[in-house]
Amino acid sequence: MNKDNTRDFVFNVRDFGSEGDGQAPDSMAIQKALDAAGAVMGTVRKSEGGKMTSKERLLTVMKGGIPDCVPVAPDFSNMIPARMTGKPFWDLYLYNDPPIWDAYIDCARHFGIDAVMDGYFPFRWPSDGVDPRPWETCIVYRDAGRIVTQACLVENGRRVWQDRVNVYYVADPPTWGAVPAKIGLPAVPSRYEPLEGVKPADTGLAGLRRVKEKLGDQGLVGVFITYSCIVGDEEGIYHFADHPEELERVREQRLAQVERRFADLMAMPAEDRPDFLCVGGSGTLVFQTPAFFRENALPAMKRVIELATAAGIPTHVHSCGPEKELVRIMAEETSLTVIDPLEVPPMGDCDLAELKRAYGDRIVLKGNLHTTHVMLRGTPADVVAASRKAIDAAAAGGRFILSTGDQCGRDTPDENLFAMIETARTYGRY
Repeated sequence: MNKDNTRDFVFNVRDFGSEGDGQAPDSMAIQKALDAAGAVMGTVRKSEGGKMTSKERLLTVMKGGIPDCVPVAPDFSNMIPARMTGKPFWDLYLYNDPPIWDAYIDCARHFGIDAVMDGYFPFRWPSDGVDPRPWETCIVYRDAGRIVTQACLVENGRRVWQDRVNVYYVADPPTWGAVPAKIGLPAVPSRYEPLEGVKPADTGLAGLRRVKEKLGDQGLVGVFITYSCIVGDEEGIYHFADHPEELERVREQRLAQVERRFADLMAMPAEDRPDFLCVGGSGTLVFQTPAFFRENALPAMKRVIELATAAGIPTHVHSCGPEKELVRIMAEETSLTVIDPLEVPPMGDCDLAELKRAYGDRIVLKGNLHTTHVMLRGTPADVVAASRKAIDAAAAGGRFILSTGDQCGRDTPDENLFAMIETARTYGRY
């Protein structure tokens, strides 16, 4: 690992009150050192013998400081946590037994990662309101491998069904918003049963507070405030091609929404706020051209990032698929804090070392071990080699989080995850 790319001004956290004994928390000392370093573009170093918590490590990197070692946050947002419960996946996704975000936190603790919960908790913003109509969720199909649900309501004595269904699998994540005909079901079910036995899960302010408490010092909790995708499928492409006049209204609605939601955020007690804000979306440049993205999705993102930066709140973009141009836009035109997963070809187009050279002093890069060739099918030795290569490419000077190039598959071997984490803790030491 190249450790020479540091600034001239170095601030040791011991000089700001760190005990450096590996036991006493150093959060206050780290923050004071970061504030001092920020004033002169200096570097923060952890005192010898000290050990950061995962939360301290991540916050240090996001503020441009140098942590004790490279943070490591493999993306296993749902498949691996669900698998580790030993339950049918629909227990977590449909019945909240337990909610998938609770399973993620348990998984993060099991592996000892620096958890970055980028939108895994589906926070409900206070000003968003709820649909007052009495929708009822019904099971319209089930067999040994899947449960299909569809929502309906009764209007004027007639049952009206939504035109999409959700499919919950026994051992895979759900498919939300499927067209019934595409999975062999009628648009209006001939047989159905009420969905029963769903455990309550608070996704409001009290729920966010509980999730933050449960995660504790294991990492950071982020929630979505806007998205980088207006178009996310072929139907969206055709729709806006036929109705381009709607885009101005969409842009205005998105800007109004982020202003309203940010007001919600600032009204919360500081200790209850999310640790960072999510503004990304899967496959931003898959169904959207850079020009379409820049004109229609970027304005709301830029406004959130502007507000969050002024308030000292980090921002995060996840966007799988081709991302090189998105990194350039976000690094050059915004003050975005973190971007991931920086997928390599053929699914993506990112070269980690190239991105580090171009933008590593402006934005935190988070990535990018191949989830199939390395994490799923590779050996622990392969994972160690790939982790070292990523650390060599992007760790110098900080602003790097070792992660995977998108979500790890359900059957990723545990020993590969442990190999990745151990490499960050040892080879990745600053």
